[in-house]
Amino acid sequence: MSHSTQDPPVRHGQESVGELVKQASEQFSRLIRQELRLAQAEMRQKGRRFGIGGGLFGGAGAVGFLALQALVAAVIAALALVLPIWAGALITAAVLLAVAAVLAATGKKQVSEGSPPAPEQAIEGVKADAAEIKERMTHR
Repeated sequence: MSHSTQDPPVRHGQESVGELVKQASEQFSRLIRQELRLAQAEMRQKGRRFGIGGGLFGGAGAVGFLALQALVAAVIAALALVLPIWAGALITAAVLLAVAAVLAATGKKQVSEGSPPAPEQAIEGVKADAAEIKERMTHR
């Protein structure tokens, strides 16, 4: 019995290369889907933790703000021991406004140094890489 140049006969217990490739492809697809489901579950869990953490930070900020208000009231009360209460409140307000002005000026400087909001160095790097590739392509 002679065999033609077509597919060799499939022996019992052995799959053809095509079948093996098909099985590997199916297993790979299943693995990728499982990994994606795992990643989604992990991101949901992390998202919940970030949400809870953000809420706790917000609560801490609110309580901290109240504490600062109490501290300002204590400063005004302390100054009221030696000055009229209105003068203590005015001095405290002036100091707080000066601190706010310094913070605002510093913040404005930081924002202006960050403008424009584009990754300029990365863009220049990509342009240089593209020029290098183009130059090498023309020298072939």
